[in-house]
Amino acid sequence: MGESMSNKEGSAMNLNIGKLIIALLLIVTSLYWGKPWLSDSPKAGDTSSNEITPVPVTTSDKVANRSSAENVLTQLSQNHPTEVAKDVRLGSLDELMTLFDSLNYNTQSWLEGNREVPRLTFERVSDSWHKTSNEIPVQQKKMVFFRLMAPLILVANENILLERKVIETAQLDDKKLQAIALKYKVLKETSVPLDENQRQALLERVDITPPSLVLAQAAEESGWATSRFTLEGNAFFGQWDFSGNGMVPKQQRKELGNYGLARFDSPLASVEGYMLNLNTHNAYLSLRQLRAQLRQNNQAITGPLLAGTLDKYSERGQAYIDGIREMIRYNQLEQVDEAYLSGSAPLHLIGKNQ
Repeated sequence: MGESMSNKEGSAMNLNIGKLIIALLLIVTSLYWGKPWLSDSPKAGDTSSNEITPVPVTTSDKVANRSSAENVLTQLSQNHPTEVAKDVRLGSLDELMTLFDSLNYNTQSWLEGNREVPRLTFERVSDSWHKTSNEIPVQQKKMVFFRLMAPLILVANENILLERKVIETAQLDDKKLQAIALKYKVLKETSVPLDENQRQALLERVDITPPSLVLAQAAEESGWATSRFTLEGNAFFGQWDFSGNGMVPKQQRKELGNYGLARFDSPLASVEGYMLNLNTHNAYLSLRQLRAQLRQNNQAITGPLLAGTLDKYSERGQAYIDGIREMIRYNQLEQVDEAYLSGSAPLHLIGKNQ
């Protein structure tokens, strides 16, 4: 009847070892952006489809559902820095990691719930990154990539929200409003004022892209910033260029004409170009419509949901969508959708050979 003492001790030891293994697995999967969600229970707006389920919304819920970027926008007068970016020269990956620690921008801080992201920019990916990224652990490579790209994404979204504020408040004949309408292809020329229908059409175009989606696509399209096009022309998103000025692929498809990959002056410009592409191209109309519906229903604009509209971004179609969603899930990138920019002065990172 019952187990012997040695069997009980063995069972207890096995149980403890099992708990230890589970704990280690949780730590590993939390390495990139912090601890995993504690519940897998379905929520309104489940990312398994693009269908939106309206939920009752209270005043407090509306505040909670607003994206971090929008919450920051209400504080721009106090927190938006006016100082010119300070140059920071870095000679190694170790120096970069030390900088992250000095800014409290590291895994420990993230695990503790800190979602403040410093305003970091850089001119290009260093020539040594391709080699270095193959020599360091995969987890560290991902961490460096995500932590350098996240500030650019938040800055680009912040600028979009500033444009959105102009659209919401400006008179229809305001020159700034007309310039924004021209940029987002709602107007073809600025000699006439907008009407209210055009203002609403512009609001559907001028809106944020969730950082989780941007990070996943940047990693996928740039090969973690190691592709030839990223290194040569700051191309993080595989955007095509038919002007004749693009970077020509080694195996160009003649049936598509004279095309190349668009080059950009900086990684930030690449992020901004990608967002403008999503916000204007006919291929991404369904993304904009879904985003507008989410906003109208006071629901979070999330990466996994919008990813479901990107069937035209790649010839892989649904397989591409599935891959982007899996990257968001595996790397827990939705946590970055909670991030906000620091009010401290921006820092411009410069490599030793730049």
